Amino acid sequence: MADSKRLDGRVALITGGGRGIGQAIARAYAAEGAKLALAARTDGELQETAACIRDQYDADVITVLANVTDRAQVENAVAQTMHRYGVIDVMVNNAGNTGQIGPLWTLDPDRWANTIAVHVLGTYYGCRAAIPPMLERGYGRIVNMSGVGGPNDTSYDAAKTAIVNLTENLSVELASTGITVNAISPGSIHTRMWEEVRDMAYDAGDMEMYEKGVQVTSGGGASIERAAELAVMLGSDQCGNLSGRLIRANLDTFEDIPANTDAIMASDAYLLRRVDP
Repeated sequence: MADSKRLDGRVALITGGGRGIGQAIARAYAAEGAKLALAARTDGELQETAACIRDQYDADVITVLANVTDRAQVENAVAQTMHRYGVIDVMVNNAGNTGQIGPLWTLDPDRWANTIAVHVLGTYYGCRAAIPPMLERGYGRIVNMSGVGGPNDTSYDAAKTAIVNLTENLSVELASTGITVNAISPGSIHTRMWEEVRDMAYDAGDMEMYEKGVQVTSGGGASIERAAELAVMLGSDQCGNLSGRLIRANLDTFEDIPANTDAIMASDAYLLRRVDP
């Protein structure tokens, strides 16, 4: 008898689903039996990804054009998902962009703000739109994408840190509702975004980030498959009531989490916390 699929019959909306990590998550979800709604700004990428997933996995996939900085468009993506499938089980807030590289005071304020809008507002709009239908059913899984920036990458770093705090606080608001919300830090994966970061770092004279970009885009990056596998775990029932946690796909042995969920939830494991000396 074949093993049951972890997302069999579940409905997942994935933003930024046309390429990169979002595309990898969509493939992993389809392989586990999920029905998909893929949202992104570029129709050609969405259609190509959806066609490949249908062909490879015989999956039910719809596509929705959506800029996640536009609340109405995100709400429409959720509405289209509900119209097609009647439910939304999993919301994956994956859409992102690169931050401008360079010292904070030299960066264009509008571009800095746009990075915050894409990551933070995009995640907020996705959560805000998906939670009400989840609350009606008493069930839902929200997966947010975090990450790590650093010096000369302040807009991206500030945005991704904000997502972690949003995730922690939202998990408290959703306690005992049947909805969990967790964040993934995928690691430095070779995607188009890292190619952009590499080139911007070179132009900005940040040789340390440039060399890291060369390493990532030359085969030395983190595994996109591990990030997608973690997204499957957090989007399924495999981790039970785990909520409000930040899991690092490239550094954490997340395969051990399902057997230790209760202990993790009773501790400060996988949280952002100050530890006094």
